[in-house]
Amino acid sequence: MKLILRSLTQVKHTSKVILAVLLICLVVRLLPYFAPIRAADIAQNHLAMQFSDRNGLPLGTLLTRDQEHTSVVPLNQVSPHFTHAILAAEDGSFYHHGALDVKAVIRASKEAIHAKRIVSGASTITMQLARMLDPVPRSFSGKLSEIWLSWRLAAGMNKDEILSAYINRLPMGGNIYGVEAAARTYFSIPASELNLAQASLLAAIPNNPTYFNPYEHWERLKQRQKYVLNRMVQEKYISGAIAARTHTEKVVLQSRQGGIIAAPHFLFWLANQFDKTQVEQNSPILTTINRPLQQFVEAQVQQVISSLAANNVHDAAALVIDNHTGEVLAYVGSPDYFNQAKLGRNDGVQALRQPGSTLKPFVYELALEKSVIRPNTILADVPAHYAIPGAKLYSPIDYTERFLGPVRVRIALANSLNVPAVRVLEKVGVETFLERLHQLGFEHLNQTPEYYGLGLTLGSGEVSLWELARAYLTIARQGNATPLVSTFSDSPIPNPKPQIQNLTIWQLITNILSDSYARATAFGVNSVLNLPFPVAVKTGTSSNFRDTWTVGFTTDYTVATWVGNFTGEPMRQVSGVTGAAPLWNRIMLHLHEHQEPAGFPSPEGLVQLPVCAISGLRPTPDCTSVVQEYFYPEDKSNYERENQFNLPPEYDEWLAKQQQSNFTSTNLRILSPHHGDLFLLYPGEEAKQKLEFKLAGNKSAPVEWWLNGEKLDTNSANSLFWNLRPGKWTLEARSGEMSDKVSFQVELANIKPTRRGFSINTK
Repeated sequence: MKLILRSLTQVKHTSKVILAVLLICLVVRLLPYFAPIRAADIAQNHLAMQFSDRNGLPLGTLLTRDQEHTSVVPLNQVSPHFTHAILAAEDGSFYHHGALDVKAVIRASKEAIHAKRIVSGASTITMQLARMLDPVPRSFSGKLSEIWLSWRLAAGMNKDEILSAYINRLPMGGNIYGVEAAARTYFSIPASELNLAQASLLAAIPNNPTYFNPYEHWERLKQRQKYVLNRMVQEKYISGAIAARTHTEKVVLQSRQGGIIAAPHFLFWLANQFDKTQVEQNSPILTTINRPLQQFVEAQVQQVISSLAANNVHDAAALVIDNHTGEVLAYVGSPDYFNQAKLGRNDGVQALRQPGSTLKPFVYELALEKSVIRPNTILADVPAHYAIPGAKLYSPIDYTERFLGPVRVRIALANSLNVPAVRVLEKVGVETFLERLHQLGFEHLNQTPEYYGLGLTLGSGEVSLWELARAYLTIARQGNATPLVSTFSDSPIPNPKPQIQNLTIWQLITNILSDSYARATAFGVNSVLNLPFPVAVKTGTSSNFRDTWTVGFTTDYTVATWVGNFTGEPMRQVSGVTGAAPLWNRIMLHLHEHQEPAGFPSPEGLVQLPVCAISGLRPTPDCTSVVQEYFYPEDKSNYERENQFNLPPEYDEWLAKQQQSNFTSTNLRILSPHHGDLFLLYPGEEAKQKLEFKLAGNKSAPVEWWLNGEKLDTNSANSLFWNLRPGKWTLEARSGEMSDKVSFQVELANIKPTRRGFSINTK
C-alpha cells in the first residue's frame, strides 16, 4: 500500500512539473502578444531610393524591392497642412483619446442602428495603423485582433510616434505609400513643401486609393478634397473662406512616370550598384547628373531618331562625361524608357554591341608605343588576304570597296581604313592588343584572342557605350585613366584603373583624331564631325549597318553616342557619320555654346617635316600638295636622306588596278614575277607550265622585255607568257627612260605533284 501511495505521489509531482513547463511555454509563446509595441519595432527598413542631380534638383524615386514606392520622413519634416488635413479627415480627436475612440464607437453604433446599415466608421488612426501592420479579415474576430494590436501600439508609443508611423505608410494610389513618396510623385516636391491645396488632395486619397486615384478619377478626388477641407473648417484649422478658395485653386500633377523626372536608365543602373540595405536614408542620393543637360540630351535623342525613322532607325543612346573629374553628366539609354512596346527599357549605354572601327585608335597607340610603327610610317592600303584555320580566307575591305595604296598612319586612322588597321594589329598581336583593351576597361571582351582574331580592331567583339566612353576619356586625359563617377560620395573610388602614361603617343593620337583635313578623304571637309572648335572624334559602323557609333572629346568633355536598333535589325544605309554623328554633333555644340574649349597640346618631343599630303613621301616637283607630318627626331635624318621610294611587292595587285596615279604614270613596274621568286618545274609538265610576265606602268609607250640580257620577241607590251626553263633568270622591262628589273629562279622538281594545295613563298 505504501508503495502504491508513493507511486501516486510521484505521478502527481511529475504531472505538476509537466504542467508548470507547459504553462511557462505558453506564457513565453503568448508574451509577444501582450508586450507593448515600440517605434523601433515597426521601423520601415526597405525604403525607396531618392535621387537628385548635382545641384539638388530631383531626378526621381525608385521603388523598394517589394515594388512599393515608400519614403520615410520624420513628422517635423511634413507640412503642417497635411498633418492637419489627415487628422481632420481620419481622426479629428486623435490627440484626445486612447487606442479606441469610445465616443466615435457609440456614435457609429447609433447611426448604424437607426439607418440599418453602417453609416460612418469608428476606426482611429491607431487602429488604421494596426490594420496596415497586420491586415486581418473584416470579421468580429478580426476586429478584436485589430483592437488588441492598437492597445499594444498605444502602450508602447506616444501620439507623435503613432502619427509618424501612420503617415509614412498611408496608401496613396497604385504602389505609392507615405506622404513623402506621394508628394514627390504627384508634385515633385518634398512633403515639407506641400501647400494647403496639395495637402488636402493627398489627404483625400487614403480613404479609397483606387477610387480616388489622381490620374484616373480627378473629379472624384476633388469632391473628396472638398470633404477634407470642410472637416478642417470644423476642426478650426482653417476658415470657410480659405477652404472655398483652396478648393478652386489649380493644382498641376506631374507626368505619370512612376516618380521619375529624368534619367530613368541611369537611376535604375545606379540603384543596382548599391546595396539597398546600406541606403536607408531620407535625403536623396546626390548624383553627378546635370538635369538640364540630361533633359536636353533626352530631347535630342528623340529628335534624331525621329529624323532617321525612314531609314529603319528606332533606338539611340548617349553619354556625356566631364574630362576633368570623370563625372557622368548625362546618361540616356533609349528614346523613351516608358514605351515598353518599343523596348524602351533597354539600356543602350550598358548593352553590348559590336563597336565597328571605334577601337582602332587603341591599336595604333599600342603599335606606336611598342615601336611597331612610327609616326611617319607608310602603311599599305591594298588588298590583303589572311588564312584563318577552319574559316574562309579573310580579306578586309572598306565599305567604299576602294584602296588608297601607300598612306600615312595619320591618313589610315583618320579615314578609318580597315586594311592598314588589320596590318598593324597583325604586327602588334591580338593577344597583346586584347590585354591593352582590358587595361582600358573593356571587361566584356572576355573571349580568347583566337576567338576575336584580326577582326578585333574592326569590331569583332562586343562592348558597351559605357566602356567606350571610359576608354576615350583615357585618350582625352592623355593616358591618365580614371573610373567614371556617378555619385558624390566620401567613400574612396573602387578599383582605380592603371595609368597608361605614354604622353607623347596619346597626344599624337588626339592630334590625328582632331585633324579634319586628314579625314577629308572618307568624310569630306564639312561633315558633322567638323566643329568650330578643337575636337577629336572617331566613328564606327558594325557589319550590315546594325550599329553606328560616334565617340569624341574636347579638352573639357567626352561624348559617346550610339544609334541602331535594339532588335538587331539592320538600318538602311546609315553609317557612323550619318547615324550617331548628328546626335554627337548637337550635344557637343550645346556643351560649348557659351565657352569654347582650349586647344589640344602638340605632341611633345616630336618635330614636323613637310611631306606629300597623300603618300607621306618627301615632297617632289610633281607632289600636288605638301603638308606637315610629325617625326621622332631620330627619324629625321633618315627621312631627309631618302631620294627615292620603291613600293614593295604587297602593292602589286593594287598597282595593277590603277588607271591613273602618281606611281603608274611616271614609273614602270614588273608585277609578275616577284623579285626572288622560286618556281618548280615538274617532270612531264614542261610544255604546260608557263609564267606570266606582267607589267604596270604607262601602257601607251612601247615596252621591251629582256631576259638574261636577251630581248624577247612579243606582241603584248604589258603582259606575256613564258615557258618555264630551269635556271637563274633576270627579267627587265624597258620603256624610254624607265625600266624595272627582277630576278627569279626555276628548278626541276623531283616528283610530279599529286594534288593541289597552298603555295608558300619564302623569302
